[in-house]
Amino acid sequence: MTQTNKAGSINIQEPRMERYNPHAIEGKWQASWESSGLYRFNEDAPGEKFYALTMFPYPSGNLHIGHWYANVAPDARARWLRMRGYNVLFPMGFDAFGLPAENAAIKHRTNPATWTYANIERMTGQFQAMGTMIDWSRQFATCDPEYYRWNQWFFIEFYKRGLAYKKGGLVNWCPKDQTVLANEQVVNGHCERCGAAVEKRNLSQWYMKITDYADELLDFSGADMPEKVRLMQTNWIGKSVGAEVTFQTPAGPETVFTTRPDTLMGATFMVLAPEHAKVGALTTDEQREAVEAYVAAAGRKTDVERQQEGEKTGVFTGAYATHPITGHQLPIWVADYVLVTYGTGSIMAVPAHDERDFAFARKFGLDIVEVIRPEGHEPMPRDATEPYAGDGLIVNSGEFDGMPGGKASIAAIIEQLEARGIARARTTYRLRDWLFARQRYWGTPIPFVHCPEHGAQPVPEDQLPVRLPENVEFTPTGQSPLKLDTEWLKTTCPVCGGPAERDTDTMDTFVDSSWYMYRYLSPDYHEGPFNPAKDPMMPVDLYTGGIEHAILHLLYSRFWVKVMRDMGLTKHSEPFARLRNQGMILGEDGEKMSKSRGNVVDPDDLVREYGADTVRTYLLFIAPWELGGPWDPQGINGPAKWLGRVWNLYFEDSPVGPAEKVTDAELRYAVHSTLKKVGADFDRLSFNTIVAALMELTNTLVKAKRSPVFGTPAWDEALQIFNLMLAPVVPHIAEEIWTERGGATSVHTQNWPAVDEAAATRDTVTLGVQVSGKVRGEVTISKTATAEEALGAARANADVARFIEGKTVVKEIYVPGRIINIVVKVGN
Repeated sequence: MTQTNKAGSINIQEPRMERYNPHAIEGKWQASWESSGLYRFNEDAPGEKFYALTMFPYPSGNLHIGHWYANVAPDARARWLRMRGYNVLFPMGFDAFGLPAENAAIKHRTNPATWTYANIERMTGQFQAMGTMIDWSRQFATCDPEYYRWNQWFFIEFYKRGLAYKKGGLVNWCPKDQTVLANEQVVNGHCERCGAAVEKRNLSQWYMKITDYADELLDFSGADMPEKVRLMQTNWIGKSVGAEVTFQTPAGPETVFTTRPDTLMGATFMVLAPEHAKVGALTTDEQREAVEAYVAAAGRKTDVERQQEGEKTGVFTGAYATHPITGHQLPIWVADYVLVTYGTGSIMAVPAHDERDFAFARKFGLDIVEVIRPEGHEPMPRDATEPYAGDGLIVNSGEFDGMPGGKASIAAIIEQLEARGIARARTTYRLRDWLFARQRYWGTPIPFVHCPEHGAQPVPEDQLPVRLPENVEFTPTGQSPLKLDTEWLKTTCPVCGGPAERDTDTMDTFVDSSWYMYRYLSPDYHEGPFNPAKDPMMPVDLYTGGIEHAILHLLYSRFWVKVMRDMGLTKHSEPFARLRNQGMILGEDGEKMSKSRGNVVDPDDLVREYGADTVRTYLLFIAPWELGGPWDPQGINGPAKWLGRVWNLYFEDSPVGPAEKVTDAELRYAVHSTLKKVGADFDRLSFNTIVAALMELTNTLVKAKRSPVFGTPAWDEALQIFNLMLAPVVPHIAEEIWTERGGATSVHTQNWPAVDEAAATRDTVTLGVQVSGKVRGEVTISKTATAEEALGAARANADVARFIEGKTVVKEIYVPGRIINIVVKVGN
């Protein structure tokens, strides 16, 4: 048995095992690393700081293979960086608030805290079984009162800055979970957590004013993010530059927003969102029944459903709007493809140049007027089957005729319309303020009280945290127990001292992950959310996780840190300097893993059978990390056999197999060229190619062990460098090999070896030799060989010689580094 003591040195106490047995070494080394504090981050240690972070998991009670896939690769890279001399912080915690714990409490009649902390204990052990270099001394859970105290502190500070506010309005409501949802939490019209169809309700709710930072959130210059993430966030924010144009209606002036004021003369009807405040006033008595029925039906749809392609629906109000230039009367319709949350909730419809308006006009027989025409084209035919959305010249528009349509003329047209009082320049956003409150128990309590005399008042800072009550009754109705706990609910007003009630909503759990990366820097700090002296550790140098968080966690955390910067808490504008997303491990059937499909892979079972290092290897090797792929139950056998070969390479006494011819130069080239490739691949997060290169090098080393190079200094160097290259990928077996070969301290404290560039560059090149276009042999020649030397070597090759012997050579071709071809006369 081998052990690492507190000082990091290693004592050998038991004889080496004959065959590779991961179960004999992995638990031992995990305990040794933990007891010695090998991976505890010391900010005063030498080396440039590197903050590596993987998105923390929800404590569901069990790590699945996706957790392994998300964590093993970043762990390997963090280990590699540490060996390169970086001072690496690699922490982990748990995103612990949320509905699953509350639903489990209802189902099992237990407290969510009891359920959550038991799960955290189990999952921490599973993480440790991976053999990661996580610094567990910095662990926390977001349900710890000392953590969510600072959620509450932030909320009050945001409120003081005008960024947290309460208002009434239509919200997304999950009838199953009995809570409101942010727009980002509605997927195809359903709750992202439970899958229930989402309804619309009119409620008074707390919001965060993320829209104040919309423009800054569109600036990605401070963060290296995948293009797909940038595009998803850009589209979600949805910045549109255009103009507001005012039309007169029987219910008063109505302003519409358009990005194409150059098409104003092509507006032939107006459309209002079903929720628009003027719908009732504009509807005539003859149309009222039809309009009210339509509005009610639209209220049962989500915004996502209303924006999907399909047959357009709508109803005429019976009223007309007056065109601001021509004075024409435009029919006013109600249609659910217009959203009250975008622009002003009403649009001028230009069917000749907008796909949705065109489809609507065709269905209901409304006028279509061409106002943009491609140069040199005939007028749009009356029976056109599609609109024209490209550039061209403005036509049928009076004073604007002949001007170029599109960006070239929009600014000038807006200026003219503004001068006439018809329009004004305006920028709008699809992004809406973050709906922040939830009507559930297991989350951060909103730190406000409601006083009959003084209204909503923040809880004084010295009374934070407002703790969740522990002895609460859960009911299957989904109603928050906070409403029913009178002892917790009743309190006093901080202004007058009179009776008041606590706010019974809790915060959206995405607040927990919006700033947690700062808490790892000083998890035991009590004077603020984090110790400002640790700010130089930010931003996170490499953040990894799933792309499914692009417009939830990732957008919210960018917003939160920008506010922290404006509060003077941090000097940084972005939480993550570099973001990379891993793909997904699918079931054997190529589908997403789920218990209902029966295709879930349990990593615990794999560790029991193969050991952690084998599972690590297979997950790194299975596919390009950023793509993922289906699980192959047979595929893990390859990595298992490979590690057995690695063990035998070091400890099998007599080489098995025929003798080989491997020179010192060939061996050193294989080792140093692999070392160079592995380093480059770690840098670009190409983990499957790292494993492939290590496997290929293993083949060369096995051959070298059966050659004259065995036992030479080149052989000893090869084994040492190979051992060091193994360390980030398979930390347990690498540690065992290092120790058994006499390493005095852990392999994970060693420096990454330097590439010998001379050894990693071949002086020779092996080329196939063709005779009349067919390869007949190969020769190894110097890279600087002349044509005479190359052709001479080719003629001297026995395999080639027998195809040119006795024949007339017509031509000899040598292209350095590529081809040797000797053309002989046929029939001679």
